[in-house]
Amino acid sequence: MRLSNRNKTSVYGFINTLLIFFLIAGVGAYFLEKYRFNILGKESFLLIAVPVFLILLFYLNGRQIFEYDSDGEALHFRNRNIIPFLQKPLSDEFPKYKLLKFEIVNMFFMKRLYIKISSKNNGATMLKYEISYLTRKELKDLRFSLHKVIKTNKEKSVNI
Repeated sequence: MRLSNRNKTSVYGFINTLLIFFLIAGVGAYFLEKYRFNILGKESFLLIAVPVFLILLFYLNGRQIFEYDSDGEALHFRNRNIIPFLQKPLSDEFPKYKLLKFEIVNMFFMKRLYIKISSKNNGATMLKYEISYLTRKELKDLRFSLHKVIKTNKEKSVNI
């Protein structure tokens, strides 16, 4: 199964551009307010604080693009940001039989995928992916596919 929200890259780019313009307009309005109009008084700092808060919220939600591929004998996960220099992209590929378990954690507005895979050196390794920008259907499909892989692994280990 393949899952990707790469087709939404232009939407996330538009939101990013809109937030930056909102910040620039807020800074301009702040200076006009401070030195020309003086209508808002002490609340004029909100003209900068609100756009900064929205930008931080957008970026703290994590990497926007998530790709998953379970076709074949390997699982491939890729997680990247729309701005390439902001965060290093994550890309992992490993055989399906190494998948031990997974967990999807829903925090207030952030979602994370934790994958536990078997490792030769230290028994198990935990991989973390940011999946905040996946839709409910995409999350359901991802959960179903990973459960299917784990079920297949358990059946194979019982038969051996």
